[in-house]
Amino acid sequence: MDLLKKWFLLQFKPNSHLLAKRNLHRQGFESFLPMHEITKHKYNRYVSDLRPLFPGYMFVAFDPASGPWRQINCTTGVSKLVSFGDQPSPVPLDLISGLILRCDVGGKLLPPKQLKKGDTVQLLTGPFANYISKVETIDAKQRVWILMEFMGEITRTSVDSDKLKTVN
Repeated sequence: MDLLKKWFLLQFKPNSHLLAKRNLHRQGFESFLPMHEITKHKYNRYVSDLRPLFPGYMFVAFDPASGPWRQINCTTGVSKLVSFGDQPSPVPLDLISGLILRCDVGGKLLPPKQLKKGDTVQLLTGPFANYISKVETIDAKQRVWILMEFMGEITRTSVDSDKLKTVN
């Protein structure tokens, strides 16, 4: 990554994140679109889908002192660069680097791996998506055993750690 480049916030048109990303790359701009997996109930079944972490927004890197960065606003799929006045405002580098470290190579947000006994967690996928439960134990294969309460009864079940998110 070029040290002179800074990261900026870009607003894309509705449902055009993939189009905007592809066209920015064709023009030589580096972009970052963090994604997360969501589960929806659709047609009597549960469907998982990758959606942008920040709906409507992605990050783009360029050197504002050189290069034709104004062409970004004319890119197909892009609505505009978020700016204050006539110049775009850079996003803090520690925010971007923290997000990049939390994502895999494809930009999918990875869950935190520091689960421990007694943590309150939320299921991310499956028929019990968004359900809150408690971590009972974590076995040697990183399989997490959680306690879920259904209609006054406590049920013990195992879940992969990447299907859980800690809740404060």
